[in-house]
Amino acid sequence: MRQKEKVTIYDISEKLNISAATVSRALNNSDRVSSKTKELVLKTAKELNYQQNSLAVALKSGRTFNVGVVVPYINHTFFASVIRGIEEELEPKGYHVIICQSHENSANEARQLKTLLNTHIDGIFISVSKETEDIKHILEVKEAGVPLIFFDRKKDIEGVSSVTINDYQGAYEATEHLIQQGYTKIAHLGGDRKLQIYKYRYDGYIGALKANNIPINENLILEISSTVEAGIDAVSLLLKQGHDFDSFFSASDYVALGGIQELKSRGFKIPEEFGVVGFSNEPFTKYLECPLTTVGQTPVLMGQIAAKVFLEQIESKNSSLKVDKRVVLTPELYVRKTSLKKGTP
Repeated sequence: MRQKEKVTIYDISEKLNISAATVSRALNNSDRVSSKTKELVLKTAKELNYQQNSLAVALKSGRTFNVGVVVPYINHTFFASVIRGIEEELEPKGYHVIICQSHENSANEARQLKTLLNTHIDGIFISVSKETEDIKHILEVKEAGVPLIFFDRKKDIEGVSSVTINDYQGAYEATEHLIQQGYTKIAHLGGDRKLQIYKYRYDGYIGALKANNIPINENLILEISSTVEAGIDAVSLLLKQGHDFDSFFSASDYVALGGIQELKSRGFKIPEEFGVVGFSNEPFTKYLECPLTTVGQTPVLMGQIAAKVFLEQIESKNSSLKVDKRVVLTPELYVRKTSLKKGTP
């Protein structure tokens, strides 16, 4: 069976009885073509199933209209929501989003960045892996002149933009809320502080204790992975070792969930005997039997703003304008049952 020949701009021009040059300008949204003609050309192109040659477009415009997003895991709601925000902002402008996972491995991250560069990507969004200490592979992106935007997890590199949340403020408000509810022996189940986000959440916790003249008990501060199982083990360890605590602020909702499960399995009442606050506002938090108080990170908005920063950088490549932004979003504390010892504020 003979393969059907690919539709060209000449087929469209013949059908509409206009020049191929006019069709080309219309498809490329040129100001030299009226909106009525553009609409007619686009409608006809759709009817004929015309597909633009992406390579030709890239050669002409200097862009591939492809961007890469590198995240630790795609199956985490937070990262999936950030990607959604990026797509919502960029897809209407003709961009395609290529998603890569590092699986928290710096070697994987380096390979993916190299692959994206080799495909002549227009820009890269990245939330670095927890293993990433050597940033040579990230600097290569900058040196290649490809717009690079960090989101959530970042490295401080001059000339590279980032969109993050104020993790310190979120942790401070979460800890202070527990104090206001009458909890005074607050544990912190944090993440690896080599990552800035967990360092800032730890700092916010410490800052709130100091501001309220509550002694810091190092025995109540743990660095663990962000999993339900780690939360179960951490609370089990604190109880086994006999440490006196009446609440905990977790740097992860998953850890908080594990901690709650362990406390309930031992017959403790929440929030009467133990208060709990998490971080991230994962979808499951408000559907628990005892809904979890948590800090929201506005991930969709984070993705949208990161995409806008990228678009500014793309435009600045052809001008003297230099775009280097550090956008810090304001977190929101969602107060729910797990921390309301004194009832609704």
